Parts: sequence; structure tokens; C-alpha cells
Amino acid sequence: MKQNIGFIGCGNIANAMIVGLIKSKTISPQSVMVSNRTPEKLEKISAKYNVHTAMDNKEVAKFADILILSVKTNKYFKVIDEIKDSINSDTIIVSLAAGRSIRSIEEAFGKKIKLVRTMPNIPAIVGEAMSALCHNALVKEEEFQLVLDIFKSFGKVEVVDEELMDVVTAISGSSPALVYLFIEALADGAVLKGFPRDKAYRMVSQAVLGAAKIVLETGKHPGQLKDEVCSAGGTTIEAIYALEKKGFRGHVIESIEMGTEKSKKLAEK
Repeated sequence: MKQNIGFIGCGNIANAMIVGLIKSKTISPQSVMVSNRTPEKLEKISAKYNVHTAMDNKEVAKFADILILSVKTNKYFKVIDEIKDSINSDTIIVSLAAGRSIRSIEEAFGKKIKLVRTMPNIPAIVGEAMSALCHNALVKEEEFQLVLDIFKSFGKVEVVDEELMDVVTAISGSSPALVYLFIEALADGAVLKGFPRDKAYRMVSQAVLGAAKIVLETGKHPGQLKDEVCSAGGTTIEAIYALEKKGFRGHVIESIEMGTEKSKKLAEK
């Protein structure tokens, strides 16, 4: 990739994206520039990845062919107001913000822009992100492919309609936290029965990883895979019975519904 890539903000997701891009040799470190308000963060990221850094967001905006906005949602429009006169008509803007629609970002820039809305998630840190992307009408297919290549460098991607992005926020952006909660609960159950906690976390985490990998690689329905583990009168069906008595699936579905609605409310604000 010959384009210059700029990151405004260098939190966990931006760091993971930079690692993915450089490790996969998608781009040279010298084609990356990162801005942040904290000099110590910039010094660390420059030393670690050999990328350009800047304290001034406008400097990154002028540098970038593809500009990735990786700032907190509540600071989004303030940053856009700061940089909107520093980008040109060919710059591809990539948004990572939850609850910020294409239309609201276009209005904030106050001019025609090429915009890709995305929602990656925290497993980008280990190269296993699940990212969803959509774009506005000004982004050409070959330009969108460039952005897809960036996100493929640190995980898997899905192209979705923008109307589904609030659901994506819940099932992809937020779901790792639900999985962590589940892992912690499973480990707590083991500890209750006298199992060492460090070993419990390792064993449960590997079980979750392996189970997810089977779903992805076999394409089998999760219900079918569950049935294959449940022997008649066995320990697994007993454990599932305990969860179903408490409405386990209903509570999980409700959590996704509430996460989706929260994302919609952010957009309304």
C-alpha cells in the first residue's frame, strides 16, 4: 500500500491497527503518522514502531491519504472542527466511533468527504478483531478495498448496511466484555470447587477459544455443536439445564438489545 495513513488518537485500537499494518507489511512505518495530546505516548509509539508522530492533529490530517479518527466519541466533533480545513477532497476519512452516523459526521465536516464508518473490537490487539464497515456514496470501490485491507491486517471483516451498525456495536464492539464476564464466571465456578484460579482462567479461556474456532471453521450451527457435546443424562446437559432454568439465553439476548438501543441513543445525541 502506497498511501499515507494518519491516526488521530493512539489508544488500544489504534495501537493494534498499527501493529497489524506493520507486522503484515501492508505498509511501511514511514507511511504512518500518529497524533496524541500526550508526548510520552508519542515517544513510546515512535520508539516501538518507528512511525511519525505529531502533537498537532492538523499536521496528521494534512499528511494522510487515509485518516483514521480514533478518539473518544464525546470528543469526536471537537476534533473534526479542528481538522476539517486541513483535509482535501481525496482524503478517505475512517471513523471508529460508536453511535456516530455517516450523516452526522458529514454534517460536522460541512463539506463533501469520502467517509468509511467502521466498528472494530478489542481483539485487534492480538490480531483477531471482528470489524464491520460501510461507506458513503463518494467512496469508490477501489478506495473502499484499501480500507478493507487495513482492517484485514488485524482480523476479519464484514461489510454491512449502515442501519445495522448499532447492532454491530453491541455484538462485536461490546461482546468481548460479555465473553470476559462469562470466562470469569466459569472460572469462579471452578474456584468454588477448589480449583486454582490461574489454571482455571487458562483452561476456561482455551475452551472458549477452541469452541469459537470450531464454529468458524466447520460452519456448523452452534445448536448442533452443543448437542454433540451433550450426552444423554451427562454432566453437560445438567450444566445447560441449570443455565436455562435461569433464562440464560434470554438475558444474553436482552443485553444485546440494550447495547443496540444505547448506541442509537448516542447517535440521537
